[in-house]
Amino acid sequence: MHAHFPPPRPHDLLWVSDWQAFEPDGALPSWAEAAQRRGCPLVVRRARTASDALLPVGLRGEARSERLAGVLRRSAVRVCASPETLVRRELTQPGAAPILAALRRLAPRLDRSGLQWGPTGGLGFALATGWPVLHPASDIDLVVRAPRPLTASQASLLQDACLDAACRVDLQIDTGHGGFAFAEWTRNGGRVLLKTDTGPRMTDAPWEAP
Repeated sequence: MHAHFPPPRPHDLLWVSDWQAFEPDGALPSWAEAAQRRGCPLVVRRARTASDALLPVGLRGEARSERLAGVLRRSAVRVCASPETLVRRELTQPGAAPILAALRRLAPRLDRSGLQWGPTGGLGFALATGWPVLHPASDIDLVVRAPRPLTASQASLLQDACLDAACRVDLQIDTGHGGFAFAEWTRNGGRVLLKTDTGPRMTDAPWEAP
C-alpha cells in the first residue's frame, strides 16, 4: 500500500490495482466477477487476518443479497476513501434525491457534535461510485467516530438529529476498537452488542478496550 495512505478503518472504501490480491471466502459468483470488471471498491470490515499484510474486506454488488467477504493484500490498495470524505459529494440518479436531501439537513447538526462522521452502506457506496443502489425508501447509514465516550450534549444532539430526519437513520458509533448501534445504546441504557475484530460481544462499557 502506498505510504501516504493512512491505515484503513472499518467502513472505508478501497479501490484496488490488482484483483488477484483479493482472496474471497469461497467461490467467486458471477455478480462478483461483474463488480470487479466495473472497478467496484471493497469495503473494510471488522475481522482478524492471518497477517498484517492483509486487510479484511467485503465486495458488494447492486442487490442487497450480493455480498462476499474476503481479504486483500495491503499493497494492492490504489485509492482509499473514508466515509468522512463522502459527506459533501453530490449524486444525480433516480431515487436518490430524498435521501440526499435528508442527509443535507442532517449534516449541520452532526457537524455541531464535533465528531467525525460520514455515510456508509448503500448511501456511501452510491456517493463513492455513482451506482444506482438507492431508492426513495433507503435508510441513511452513517458512522460517527467517537474514540471517547459521548458527552450528554453529543448524545442528545445525535438522538434529536436521528429522530427529526425525514427517513430512517442507522447510526453506528465507532469507538476505534469496535462499533455499535447508537439506537441500541440509547434504548438499553448503554448496553450494546459491540462488533469487534474478534467477533461481537455484549457489553455495558463499549469504550473500554478488551
